[in-house]
Amino acid sequence: MTSTPVQPAPEQQRNRRGRLVLLAIAGLFFGVMLVAGLLRFSGWRPAGSNVHGEMLEPLVDLRERAPALHDGGTYAWNPPARTWRIAVAPPADCGVACDKVAADLDKVWRLMGRKADRIDILWLCPDAACVVPSPLAEDRTLRRLRPDAALRATLPRVDEGASAGVPVYVLDPNGFVILRYPPGSDPGGLRADLAKLLKLI
Repeated sequence: MTSTPVQPAPEQQRNRRGRLVLLAIAGLFFGVMLVAGLLRFSGWRPAGSNVHGEMLEPLVDLRERAPALHDGGTYAWNPPARTWRIAVAPPADCGVACDKVAADLDKVWRLMGRKADRIDILWLCPDAACVVPSPLAEDRTLRRLRPDAALRATLPRVDEGASAGVPVYVLDPNGFVILRYPPGSDPGGLRADLAKLLKLI
């Protein structure tokens, strides 16, 4: 007399299938996390996240500094206002280099359209006279800052490539310096990066 093999109960089959599905989901989740981690630490970034400026690492924290305005008072970071900043710290007597960076920043500011009111341009004066070349001097959101050697020194590589022009920096609404554009950079890259940043915050 032959014995009939015992078939697993339907409930056992469901339990086994459920465990397999759960293991597959967990494997998929941890596999994606592993791949993402490998890509992150290898330096790869998707094309859409690329920026034209140099991402500063570590970020320069200016939150505890209250820059003095040239005409009196202090410049408040005021994060709730969601204001982004373009900062320039030209050397004394920079002449043509200052003229060019001023013209570039004026163009960038005007091309931002209605969002331009959320961008302040900080011009760290090199001396007490604080002459800002036109047409930038006419922009509503230009803020002249008093000469401050300590503040200037916090800007990464502020004098690097001085013969080619003046570097430009982007500061977030909290007061962190996050991007640097070397002297002679295309202002179109700065404009494109600002357009992305204004959508984020």
